[in-house]
Amino acid sequence: MRAHLVQLDIRWEDKRGNYSRVLEMMESARPQAGDLVVLPEVFDTGFTIDLLKSPDDDGATLRFQKELAATWGVTVHGCRTVKGADGRGRNRSTVVDANGAVLAEYDKQHPFSLGPEGKRESDCFAPGEKLSLYNWTSAGQSIRVCPTICYDLRFPELFRRGLAAGAEMFVVPANWPDTRVHHWKTLLTARAIENQAFVLGCNRAGRDPALKYPGASIAIGPMGEILAEADEKEQVLSVAIDRKLIDSWRAKFPAWKEAPKTI
Repeated sequence: MRAHLVQLDIRWEDKRGNYSRVLEMMESARPQAGDLVVLPEVFDTGFTIDLLKSPDDDGATLRFQKELAATWGVTVHGCRTVKGADGRGRNRSTVVDANGAVLAEYDKQHPFSLGPEGKRESDCFAPGEKLSLYNWTSAGQSIRVCPTICYDLRFPELFRRGLAAGAEMFVVPANWPDTRVHHWKTLLTARAIENQAFVLGCNRAGRDPALKYPGASIAIGPMGEILAEADEKEQVLSVAIDRKLIDSWRAKFPAWKEAPKTI
């Protein structure tokens, strides 16, 4: 099993430009059928709260994900903005397989609530309420995956709920800024150790009008070991995932069984 974390330098509010760049990066990475491709948080627009520009109202981003999945025969774990019936946005991870089926849709449960009033994600995005897990199956193996998004990483209770639901891997697409990169790496490692699970953190690179981003996408094993790590440059971080690592560690040191079933 192989995963590919697409550490994209997101073009600000430029959906077509971002689709094109992802395609170029896939040509370089050359994923194989059955692989998992992970895109950063709101990879199509960047972290904008402009609900006139960011929502995937016409379904173009979802169609792009399906086309990408079909072209390479992979599962694509993407992230986009949708607008609810209440007029508020939803920061949504959508996962599609090579046949175009939607395997999971998860809305970020912790919209970013810090910063100037009127410019916070929580001002115009509603929080999600439910987990949505899926099975990633490849090379005769299967892993149960729990999507989360960026700021969710600071709330371990959410990950415990994922563990109780059967999660063996957590995927965290993000627009995590350079000023808090130490938190990013530390929290991802903690979530892996405490849940005895794989954690894939796919961050963006480059800059937007407000912030610089460190890249630093990372894949972490169930003992907290770093399996692969990117620097600050735009790139695709590819990593082998061996589910025997989680089976053997959970059997040898079954602390995960003592985690609360409800939080």
